[in-house]
Amino acid sequence: MKKLLFGVLACYALTTRAQVHESKNFIYLYSDSVIYAKDIRLRPDFSGYLQLRADSRKVPTEQVKFFNNEDGFFANTRRLNFGSTNSFSERIIEGKINIFQQVDYSPYMYDQRYRRSRYMQTRRQDIDVRMYYNKGYGDLKKANYSNLSTAMADNPKAMDMLKSYRKSMTTGKTMYIVAGAALISGLVSFLATDTGDTKITGFGQSTKWPSYTPTYILMGAGVGLATAGYLIQTSGNKHLEGAVDAYNR
Repeated sequence: MKKLLFGVLACYALTTRAQVHESKNFIYLYSDSVIYAKDIRLRPDFSGYLQLRADSRKVPTEQVKFFNNEDGFFANTRRLNFGSTNSFSERIIEGKINIFQQVDYSPYMYDQRYRRSRYMQTRRQDIDVRMYYNKGYGDLKKANYSNLSTAMADNPKAMDMLKSYRKSMTTGKTMYIVAGAALISGLVSFLATDTGDTKITGFGQSTKWPSYTPTYILMGAGVGLATAGYLIQTSGNKHLEGAVDAYNR
């Protein structure tokens, strides 16, 4: 069946294992073969599973590593997302290191081309560990410190930025942990606070009101530390992006 499929595709597309012409629409297979076509679109088959159509010919997504059309350059991330049937990420940064971002689409829009949402067309998110990277047409990997430090080891400036990123992430996590401890302590303090009682004196009733001051202090400290941790980690993502930019110069 596979031989028949590729035999049919060979009738209308040029297949090569060498140079890839990214100015054209093409499908790059895991076999390192490239299929060129005039029109490439992603759409579901009769059972609802996504497949690629190249000039109305079906190409199973399981065989597709990358595809390029007028909407952009996309990579298959099914092997990186456990439990995922079909998923694709768009290349948002191209260079010696390429960065890919997961995109959303509706698999049931049969008469619509695969397109990014309006939000994605107008704004790109900061680089973070939820994204992927690769070099050339190599396999995608998670854009985390461990993987990128290996990929960028030959660029000292990029490594300095990457180390700053790791430091920010570590500091942010520490602040989250301390914030959690403060919030828990605040809750314990609230539950342990004497709710007060009423005593009868010679001058009438006297009420002793509870003091929640320690609770407020601990809760406020927890919220403040959590906010600071978030801001530090957000700024840390700028170092990650700076490392990629430095490497691609």
